[in-house]
Amino acid sequence: MRPTSIIQFERFYLGSLVVGLIGNALNWDNATALLQADPNAAMLGSGFMFISMAIGLGISLLLWFLAARKAVGVAKWIIVVFFAIGLISVPFSLGQLSALAIVTSLVSMALQAGAVYMLFRPDAKKWFAGEKTVDLEKTFE
Repeated sequence: MRPTSIIQFERFYLGSLVVGLIGNALNWDNATALLQADPNAAMLGSGFMFISMAIGLGISLLLWFLAARKAVGVAKWIIVVFFAIGLISVPFSLGQLSALAIVTSLVSMALQAGAVYMLFRPDAKKWFAGEKTVDLEKTFE
């Protein structure tokens, strides 16, 4: 049985992925224009952006599966590192985004922050330590 914190992690994490995809879709034209403005990047074409997004989504879904369903501790730490890198890069990317893309980016980061927090709750620590029977009543004490 999965603990409450892991279930909440899953909701926050998958929610951040959905919001991120919506943000990418809303900012597609702006991102394409930025890509075309750089001659070296323009050679890659818009297919490169789509493939990059698909690979990133695939990696994110793999990390979700390993952390939320298989209790792989390494996946937890990779998620934390990716979140930290994303958090550091937010101020640098805000100037290149539309207002709507900024809002979706910040909402996605807030959801990711909630997801990362859930990974460090006491019941989640037991989950990653291999204790599959968790006392759900003491989850949020």
